Amino acid sequence: MNIFRSLLGKVWHDPNAAEVVKISEGQLYLVRSGAVRGGRECIYNDAMATIRRVPSVEHHFQLVITRVYEDGDQELLEDEEETDEERVFLIGEELEFRTATTADGEPTFVWRDLDGDVDELYEFVAPGTNEPTRAFFETCMYRAMYERKYRASADNLADADLQEFIWHPPAAKKSKGKATRKASASKSDPVAPAATAQDSAVATTSTSPPASSVGQNTPAQSQSSEPDMPTLVSEPAELHLWDKDHGVFLKQADVIARVAHNPAGGQYDYWLVASTEEGQVLAHKLSSDMNQRWSSRVISFTWNNVDDSGVGNSWCLRFLTEESFDRFREVCTRALWEASNQLLWNKAKPDEQNYVLSSVTEDVEMKDVEDESDEEDAVEEELDKSEDEEEEEYPEEDEEAPAMPKGRNKQLTVGYKGDRSYVVRDDKIGVFSHTGQGQVKYYASISNVATPKGKVFSPKHVMLHDQDTKMVLMNPAEPHALYSLDIERGKVVEEWKVHDDITVDAIAPDNKFAQMTPEQTLVGISHNSLFRIDPRVSGTKMVDSQFKQYVSRNAFSSVATTEAGKLAVASEKGDLRLFDSIGKNAKTALPPLGDPIIGVDVTANGRWIVATTKTYLLLIDTLIGEGRYTGSLGFDRSFPANAKPIPRRLQLRAEHVAYMDNSVSFTPARFNMGEGKEENAIVTSTGQYVVAWDFAKVKKGQLDKYEIKKYVCPSATSALRLVRARLIRASSLPPSPTPPHRYDQYVVQDNFKFGDDKEIIVALQNDVLAINKKNLRRPTRASLAPGGGRTRSSIVNAPY
Repeated sequence: MNIFRSLLGKVWHDPNAAEVVKISEGQLYLVRSGAVRGGRECIYNDAMATIRRVPSVEHHFQLVITRVYEDGDQELLEDEEETDEERVFLIGEELEFRTATTADGEPTFVWRDLDGDVDELYEFVAPGTNEPTRAFFETCMYRAMYERKYRASADNLADADLQEFIWHPPAAKKSKGKATRKASASKSDPVAPAATAQDSAVATTSTSPPASSVGQNTPAQSQSSEPDMPTLVSEPAELHLWDKDHGVFLKQADVIARVAHNPAGGQYDYWLVASTEEGQVLAHKLSSDMNQRWSSRVISFTWNNVDDSGVGNSWCLRFLTEESFDRFREVCTRALWEASNQLLWNKAKPDEQNYVLSSVTEDVEMKDVEDESDEEDAVEEELDKSEDEEEEEYPEEDEEAPAMPKGRNKQLTVGYKGDRSYVVRDDKIGVFSHTGQGQVKYYASISNVATPKGKVFSPKHVMLHDQDTKMVLMNPAEPHALYSLDIERGKVVEEWKVHDDITVDAIAPDNKFAQMTPEQTLVGISHNSLFRIDPRVSGTKMVDSQFKQYVSRNAFSSVATTEAGKLAVASEKGDLRLFDSIGKNAKTALPPLGDPIIGVDVTANGRWIVATTKTYLLLIDTLIGEGRYTGSLGFDRSFPANAKPIPRRLQLRAEHVAYMDNSVSFTPARFNMGEGKEENAIVTSTGQYVVAWDFAKVKKGQLDKYEIKKYVCPSATSALRLVRARLIRASSLPPSPTPPHRYDQYVVQDNFKFGDDKEIIVALQNDVLAINKKNLRRPTRASLAPGGGRTRSSIVNAPY
């Protein structure tokens, strides 16, 4: 390597040389060495590899693989929905970089895909590259690793100093141990848990913790540097804090991380504590609001915390060995489960314990999922649109705007027929039409919703019925009854008394697409029972022969049906029950993870269930993979006790949440739906953000492949003045001399337009709008941070 010393001296520290070395010709492959699907996938047929200096961040370099286009290709790409022009990797030891040759003797460079499965590697084949160029490129990679690790110049290094960065295949061992990472307060790596293309480099680290890391988050008796709390597990780790400006985790200190019990807070009061030799660095109470996420690929634990000043932060513990990571993860998961369920871990059955622990294991590909091509979908089509594009213009009108009525939008239901959506706002229901140009338009309103006896009420929940000609309403003041609203007449025409003693807490259609048919029956649940409702029967409307009641209080919260009429019932305790019909015992009962489920949806064929909790979505594959009933669904047969499905969490990354104004609070998630159409997306919202997951990627184990659109409501612009003026003519609302200057921005509910996997109908607290899924963005600082988003969607102000 010494033969390159003079050349390195010319290019390595030249401040004007952004690129250190380049190989201009090659191909990039994704190699799946150990997967069942196996093989090599060509990512770029023509590409170049570059080692690039990270601007303004000393001692950090990137490996950049850039697609090379032939003449004319670039013009063709302008018509594509998106382009994938380069892939960027922050250079560090975790890439496990190595060199090799092909069967034809061509040089190759190989490194780990940190965003993929453990068996996935990238391979850059460089045909025609001579040996000196190959060796020079390899030497530059090792020097970049050295500088990043030790924060020091690689000048005057001997070849022996770079030997530690040369990758060697792991020796066969009986245990799955992994080499201990070298940890040094002065020469350690503030690496992000997953060094992906989105992760830029790391600035100079600070070894002292921020002042806000402890305070109100600390238990009452923890006034000393080391609180007197019994320790459940204790492991050495590196503590990192997300730097919002640079977009990376910065190392704070080498710490002892532990899960501790706070006796003063009760039997199930557990805390995450990190300490140095000087004393305690932080103490955060364990709860689901932490938005915790485990990554076995980089043996790290990330979570969110709101400090004393109300600012949200993202923290990371990076463990030194796989063994310590596994021990800490298991104990922490148990403690979180006990805190959420208020129950001792040993009270759960062994198969239930395994189910809970499997929910935090590394993401793996779902079984029996086709290996589709890894092309991106349309949600990323406009990610890089210029910020200076003109916003939509609206004509001015002189009419004064009406005063907003009291109350806010509360819920949304999207029609199956007739291209209508309905939004509940106190005792009013707004009717919106879908224009066919990706817009919604205010159409009419149903005011003064009242019982047949004339008592006005605000519906707790609504559901379209009987080919969208009726709407079933739940009245919070009358929990034993339902009300039928004739949409054509805009009036409640019937009261359906369901039962004298059993309340109706949630309802669902007879089957997934029953609302498109004249089907009259529907499904209801109370806190501990499941039953069918038939409004045609005399007296109370519950069908006695289709009624299942449990003795204990199960706190059922939501229900969903498949196309065949099979049922998924979720509860506030967090458990799920799957039924093939009403009146029988559940075929499958999945234990709770501890977080209340606020909504549930199921694919038409019953294969997949998505259950919504406050901070994550729970995805369940109901296909039985082994045992006597292999190939059946959990709706039809019970899972073997030792082969329950592995629950997968869909959640926002902690570093993304750090940019948001508020903590995560999801609205009920929904699959896109349409007769004869396969579900390919999941949509939900939290705060000001609409969030969509690519379901095809999720099924392949890529659980954090989501896109976001932040809704920033405009002030009293000409667009709103025009809409308000139109509403004056459509309502009896008096004009107001002073229009409001701003409207709340939080998403109340969202759902796909029926039969469409691209158009999303969104109800905000004071607006209704339609957005195309392609307008959602990859989560970045620009798209997430307060004030960083703008809407170009068609806005309909709805003070109906």
